[in-house]
Amino acid sequence: MKAVIQRVLQASVSIDGEIFSRIDQGLLVLLGISNEDDENDIAWLSKKISQLRIFNDENDVMNKSLIDVNGNALVVSQFTLLASTKKGNRPSYIQAAGPDIAIPLYKKFVAQFESDLGREIKTGIFGADMKVSLVNDGPVTIIIDTKNKE
Repeated sequence: MKAVIQRVLQASVSIDGEIFSRIDQGLLVLLGISNEDDENDIAWLSKKISQLRIFNDENDVMNKSLIDVNGNALVVSQFTLLASTKKGNRPSYIQAAGPDIAIPLYKKFVAQFESDLGREIKTGIFGADMKVSLVNDGPVTIIIDTKNKE
């Protein structure tokens, strides 16, 4: 799994011109699922994101997690994170999991992330044409790949 995590003041997902999900302070997580991902990736990534200390403490040092600041989370599926651009100019998405694999893993990730945070998170709709808006706070953007755990 690959995740792009952005610390936001607000973020939203619109579908067909209507806001589907919206959060205030927290994290926007763009999640790409590969053919090789499994439930071990879900558990590791969810814990890593929920405990990632990228929010400022009282000394203005990034020392607090999403849990610590009681922040919100918005998770959006994004298969393009698995793009390979090694050959030519058209990205290849052969490493991205198809819906039969990706949808169950996406749902399990969302459930695990909610469990780790202890509260509901917002999502987009898997496979929908979504418009994502955000106000990146910092800006702070972190990329995590579960294939690089060590």
